[in-house]
Amino acid sequence: MESLNTSRDEVTAGLLVIGDEILSGRTKDKNIGFIASHCTGIGIRLKEVRVVADDETAIISAVNILREAYTYVFTTGGIGPTHDDITADSIARAFGVSIDIDPRAVALMRERYAEADLTPARLRMARIPAGAVLIENPVSKVPGFMIGNVVVMAGVPAIMQAMLLAVTPSLKTGAKHFSESIHVNAPESKIAFPLAEAQRVFPEVAMGSYPFFEDGRYGTNLVLTSADTALLARARAELIARLPRDISFCG
Repeated sequence: MESLNTSRDEVTAGLLVIGDEILSGRTKDKNIGFIASHCTGIGIRLKEVRVVADDETAIISAVNILREAYTYVFTTGGIGPTHDDITADSIARAFGVSIDIDPRAVALMRERYAEADLTPARLRMARIPAGAVLIENPVSKVPGFMIGNVVVMAGVPAIMQAMLLAVTPSLKTGAKHFSESIHVNAPESKIAFPLAEAQRVFPEVAMGSYPFFEDGRYGTNLVLTSADTALLARARAELIARLPRDISFCG
């Protein structure tokens, strides 16, 4: 795998969460937040998250759209041993390549399973699209894979996290982004104008407002984000100076 690239050019990603169980509510997704935080920490901007069912057409369509739009696509789910685990096959079709049991994957699985335990169901997890690079999985040894700019990982959080950490050194990264938060005891309507004016002065700094209701009072979290910490500090000071004098800060 190539070494970590620390170019300051923006590197982007889309995330595709795959699984009927997510859409039905039977399983609560625990991967989006981890992937988002991890990407932010290494300088990849996660720009979009999609959730699709275990449906080949939907997976192929989403993968093809996302891999054209972003530097990387991360997928979670659908690479297990059962008949409805169709992610690997769908990715192969999206790339127009064949898929078969990969001897490299089988060799890794033999580190955990006895030969008699490599059942047809387990060997389904060794089916890898032609040309893909394997992603190490120290938890269960069954690998994920990367083909083109698409990183295919398990849906089980512990395994997904291990795979993501394993593939990270091979990913190109950009400038890391830093955030500053200002918590005010005021509704959004009261800070909307000064926020817009501060944004006008500092267009390079992303500024967002996120309302909350706590202890019977409305409040707003103001979040500023930039790759330039000095610029971020100046923008924060500008925003605070513009806020109404009668509001209080919290947190």
